[in-house]
Amino acid sequence: MDRSLVGRLPTALPLPRLGGVAAPFRAVGRLIRAHRRVRIALLAALAAVPLLVGGWMWLRQSPLVAVHDVRISGVHGQQAKAIEAALTDAARRMSTLDVHAGALREATSRFVVVRDVRATPVFPHGLRIHVVEQLPVAALVVAGARTAVAADGVILGPALLSGSLPTVAGFHEGLAGERVDGPNVLAAVAVIGAAAMPLRRAVARAYTGPDGLTVEFRGGLLAYFGDATRPHAKWLSLARVLADPSSEGASYVDVRLPARPAAGFPAGVTPPAIAAGASTSEIPLTGESASASEATIASLAANLAGHAGGSAASSTSATETPATTAETPSESPSTSTTEPSRNSEPTGG
Repeated sequence: MDRSLVGRLPTALPLPRLGGVAAPFRAVGRLIRAHRRVRIALLAALAAVPLLVGGWMWLRQSPLVAVHDVRISGVHGQQAKAIEAALTDAARRMSTLDVHAGALREATSRFVVVRDVRATPVFPHGLRIHVVEQLPVAALVVAGARTAVAADGVILGPALLSGSLPTVAGFHEGLAGERVDGPNVLAAVAVIGAAAMPLRRAVARAYTGPDGLTVEFRGGLLAYFGDATRPHAKWLSLARVLADPSSEGASYVDVRLPARPAAGFPAGVTPPAIAAGASTSEIPLTGESASASEATIASLAANLAGHAGGSAASSTSATETPATTAETPSESPSTSTTEPSRNSEPTGG
């Protein structure tokens, strides 16, 4: 190193100046020291914080906001009263300022039919609870044993069985709370669960046959869904076909393509919309009478349950205009589709 530079080097590095950062704090300190009222206000605020926190904690659990009025919605079925009692008991241990949704869910954990619980406090003493259920839509039959199953495939147990539930055959029996095993079973219960309640009550069973997923009604009518895609569109298409006078006497309705449904007729039955001399047994339906209301669907379902052969369009109020097209398919499906017991397979697997 050049000896001539030694005297010019600094003996220590300069420290950074903190005046710009510390200046606001020093200004506040001078303000507090200079003004007595500011000091008193600051000390009072510091003393009030614990009091406010303690007061809030006391108020949250005080009788002033205790839950007394419990209103529950969304509960149906056989376990409705037991679910309401469990939720009411748990809710009355809370306050409107301290609602524990987890405690409400825990109170209903033994009911597999309950999917979720949502609570909304109403100050000062009310609590509104809405229960989201997974109700049984079918009876799963495995080796003669029956158990209720929800639309999402959750097994609900035999306690929720009823005679009105349609049947779905499976291969594996699970425990309550588990999901059914097998894509065909899941597809069947999903399609049944997507039906409007009046139509669902008219369903006898669902199975996988030569035409894919098939729904059989109590009156004998078959509905070919093919698979579980677009179930709501297929049910709506089916309702429109049944509301069409040209489907009267049909043995099955094909809604695998919901935009192009078709009604099939057994041998010896002449479709109303086909002119004399026509040889086909299946007619496509355009669905011009597409305004099938819920009341119409209920009427159709009643007819499905009470008439063999699935003739559900006998009511004159079901539709206003025919819904047939001029063209007919060149091939006639086999009338053996009216006998699913010969070709059907268990839905499970």
